[in-house]
Amino acid sequence: MRTTKTGNRGTKKYFADVTEQNWAGESFRKVQEKRLSSVPDNTVIHLGRGVKTANAADIPEPRERPSTSGMTRITKRGTASRPSRNIN
Repeated sequence: MRTTKTGNRGTKKYFADVTEQNWAGESFRKVQEKRLSSVPDNTVIHLGRGVKTANAADIPEPRERPSTSGMTRITKRGTASRPSRNIN
């Protein structure tokens, strides 16, 4: 996919090819699972800015995101609300 990007405080315009992005959402979760499966179980992993440690075997499998259907979403600096749409 090709997209237009701006640079130099909005005075430049250039085109860039955008591939599949895996830095958030379900695609990132799959990348995390793939990385964790390739690590041996007795490997120590540093978490939380290097403050915590855990063995790779002790890290649980990622869970599904809970449904937000029927909940209220707060908007506009906390002054308004609207029903949440289910994004799953």
